[in-house]
Amino acid sequence: MWSSFKKPYSLIAVLGLLCPFFSLAQDSLRISLPEAEARFLKSNLTVLAAKYDIPIASALVMQAKLYPNPNLQVTGGLYNPDLKKFPDVSNQTGQYTFDVQQLIILAGKRAKQVKMATLNMDMAQNRFYDLLRNLKYALHSDFYQIYTGLEAIKAYDAQIATLQSLVEQYKALEQKGVVTGKDRIRIQSLLYGLQSSRQLVQQDITDAQSDLQLLLHGNGTFFVPVPDLDKWKSISVSSLPLQSLVDSAYNNRFDLKLAQTNVRYSEQNLALQKAMAVPDLTLGAQFDKRGSYVNNANFLTLAIDLPFFNRNQGNIKAAKLGVEQDKMRADIQKESVENDVMKAYSQALNAEKTLQQIDGSYLANYQEITAKMLENFQKKNISLLELTDFLDSYKESILQMNQLTTNRFLAVETLSYAVGTPLFNL
Repeated sequence: MWSSFKKPYSLIAVLGLLCPFFSLAQDSLRISLPEAEARFLKSNLTVLAAKYDIPIASALVMQAKLYPNPNLQVTGGLYNPDLKKFPDVSNQTGQYTFDVQQLIILAGKRAKQVKMATLNMDMAQNRFYDLLRNLKYALHSDFYQIYTGLEAIKAYDAQIATLQSLVEQYKALEQKGVVTGKDRIRIQSLLYGLQSSRQLVQQDITDAQSDLQLLLHGNGTFFVPVPDLDKWKSISVSSLPLQSLVDSAYNNRFDLKLAQTNVRYSEQNLALQKAMAVPDLTLGAQFDKRGSYVNNANFLTLAIDLPFFNRNQGNIKAAKLGVEQDKMRADIQKESVENDVMKAYSQALNAEKTLQQIDGSYLANYQEITAKMLENFQKKNISLLELTDFLDSYKESILQMNQLTTNRFLAVETLSYAVGTPLFNL
């Protein structure tokens, strides 16, 4: 079934396929999936920008670990009315004070804030790796859609060339009065149908190519995907136990890890809000030159809020509700992961089974089969209706085989996407 996709591009074939894109692309590049992934990680601007979120979160952890700065206050006499001296901070007649204060954070608030900042960094990492998962899935999807589209275009072009030659022959025969215009129109109608179908495939290729160029930061380059078909022939989705895939998804889906980390973050926030109900202590020392009960007075100061009214009740209640809410969201996300895996697994099995039941090798022998049909038509062994029915059936076979092959590629990629890690080394 894969034999129709084994033949390498000839230079003429590649140039023919790429001609519609030359107005937009100055260069073409054959690229394997590993090469595309390497280029994606190196040059994709979305990935490069998102990477900054992790060191930003790390810097906030460092900030949370810092202690409050001490406060120093110096007060001096602005004007001495007795001596009419301005200003007067001298030791003999002046006045000045020094106050030093340090905030002492109680109830482990600082340690709890550090834990929250650390969890926030974990969440930034989870968001980044989930972004990678989504972008890689888009990359793989575009890669295989372009590949199968180009293969379909090759088959279309071969059939269109045959019909164009047949139309020209019938035009000449029509002018000689050998055949009727009705027969020529029948062939032309089939030709137009093929050209219309080819245009739709070409549009799909253009859309996927535009997305791929954006992902690979390769505007001006037309990427020609080259998948490893030998590896694709060897993979078997049915050999993978469903439960092991679900378990793997629990460990590898970063959106699930993000939801679970959100729960821990909310629980830590609740602990912090409870600690915030305990007032912090301000410890200080003061020196007063001559403004107190004695000259050169020294004082020790302690200050603390009395929690008579505000004991952080509202924030504590909101934090408790936030914990319950995030737990529900994590449960929902876990169910979503399970559903994603089971759905993708079922689709991949169906796509694999369907393609295994179809022999697509005859598509690769189109030239030979068509030549025999034309020979029989010229010998009048078959009618024009039979010939056009064959060509029309072949067109439908191209469409169906292309769709089934695309479904197979995308179903496996969707399963890997649902599990959160590549299941096969492709």
